[in-house]
Amino acid sequence: MNQEAEDRGLAEVVLERLEKERLPRAIDLKDKVDAGTRLDDMDIAFLERVFADTQDLKPMVERHPEYHALAARLMELYEHITTKALENEKAG
Repeated sequence: MNQEAEDRGLAEVVLERLEKERLPRAIDLKDKVDAGTRLDDMDIAFLERVFADTQDLKPMVERHPEYHALAARLMELYEHITTKALENEKAG
Protein backbone atom coordinates (compact mmCIF):
# COMPACT_ATOMS: atom_id res chain seq x y z
CA MET A 1 0.00 0.00 0.00
CA ASN A 2 1.37 3.41 -0.87
CA GLN A 3 1.71 6.35 1.52
CA GLU A 4 -1.29 8.19 0.05
CA ALA A 5 -3.60 5.22 0.58
CA GLU A 6 -2.28 4.71 4.11
CA ASP A 7 -2.82 8.40 4.91
CA ARG A 8 -6.35 8.29 3.51
CA GLY A 9 -7.25 5.29 5.67
CA LEU A 10 -5.68 6.79 8.76
CA ALA A 11 -7.38 10.13 8.19
CA GLU A 12 -10.76 8.42 7.93
CA VAL A 13 -10.28 6.65 11.26
CA VAL A 14 -8.92 9.75 12.99
CA LEU A 15 -11.71 12.01 11.72
CA GLU A 16 -14.37 9.53 12.84
CA ARG A 17 -12.80 9.29 16.29
CA LEU A 18 -12.58 13.08 16.43
CA GLU A 19 -16.24 13.50 15.54
CA LYS A 20 -17.63 10.81 17.83
CA GLU A 21 -15.27 10.84 20.80
CA ARG A 22 -12.54 13.42 21.01
CA LEU A 23 -14.34 16.63 20.07
CA PRO A 24 -17.40 16.04 22.30
CA ARG A 25 -15.10 15.22 25.22
CA ALA A 26 -12.91 18.26 24.53
CA ILE A 27 -15.96 20.53 24.45
CA ASP A 28 -17.10 19.07 27.78
CA LEU A 29 -13.65 19.75 29.23
CA LYS A 30 -13.70 23.31 27.90
CA ASP A 31 -17.07 23.88 29.56
CA LYS A 32 -15.74 22.35 32.76
CA VAL A 33 -12.64 24.52 33.00
CA ASP A 34 -14.52 27.63 31.86
CA ALA A 35 -16.86 27.05 34.83
CA GLY A 36 -13.82 27.11 37.13
CA THR A 37 -13.77 23.38 37.81
CA ARG A 38 -10.51 21.52 38.18
CA LEU A 39 -9.68 18.57 35.93
CA ASP A 40 -9.73 15.11 37.49
CA ASP A 41 -7.34 12.24 36.79
CA MET A 42 -9.49 10.84 33.97
CA ASP A 43 -9.59 14.25 32.27
CA ILE A 44 -5.82 14.55 32.48
CA ALA A 45 -5.34 11.01 31.16
CA PHE A 46 -7.59 11.88 28.20
CA LEU A 47 -5.51 14.97 27.42
CA GLU A 48 -2.28 12.96 27.68
CA ARG A 49 -3.66 10.44 25.14
CA VAL A 50 -4.68 13.26 22.82
CA PHE A 51 -1.24 14.86 22.98
CA ALA A 52 0.51 11.52 22.39
CA ASP A 53 -1.73 10.82 19.39
CA THR A 54 -1.04 14.31 18.09
CA GLN A 55 2.67 13.60 18.01
CA ASP A 56 2.04 10.33 16.15
CA LEU A 57 -0.15 12.09 13.57
CA LYS A 58 2.11 15.09 13.04
CA PRO A 59 3.95 13.63 10.00
CA MET A 60 0.68 12.84 8.21
CA VAL A 61 -0.76 16.29 8.90
CA GLU A 62 2.44 17.89 7.62
CA ARG A 63 2.08 15.93 4.35
CA HIS A 64 -1.53 17.09 3.89
CA PRO A 65 -2.13 20.85 3.96
CA GLU A 66 -5.88 20.28 3.82
CA TYR A 67 -5.71 19.23 7.49
CA HIS A 68 -3.61 22.17 8.70
CA ALA A 69 -6.53 24.46 9.60
CA LEU A 70 -8.38 21.70 11.45
CA ALA A 71 -5.26 20.70 13.36
CA ALA A 72 -4.60 24.33 14.30
CA ARG A 73 -8.15 24.82 15.59
CA LEU A 74 -7.93 21.64 17.65
CA MET A 75 -4.62 22.71 19.15
CA GLU A 76 -6.15 26.08 20.05
CA LEU A 77 -8.99 24.27 21.82
CA TYR A 78 -6.62 22.01 23.76
CA GLU A 79 -4.37 24.95 24.59
CA HIS A 80 -7.37 26.83 25.98
CA ILE A 81 -8.36 23.82 28.07
CA THR A 82 -4.90 23.31 29.53
CA THR A 83 -4.28 27.01 30.17
CA LYS A 84 -7.60 27.44 31.91
CA ALA A 85 -7.14 24.20 33.86
CA LEU A 86 -3.80 25.50 35.15
CA GLU A 87 -5.44 28.76 36.19
CA ASN A 88 -8.12 26.78 38.03
CA GLU A 89 -5.47 24.69 39.80
CA LYS A 90 -3.61 27.81 40.92
CA ALA A 91 -6.86 29.37 42.15
CA GLY A 92 -7.39 26.31 44.31
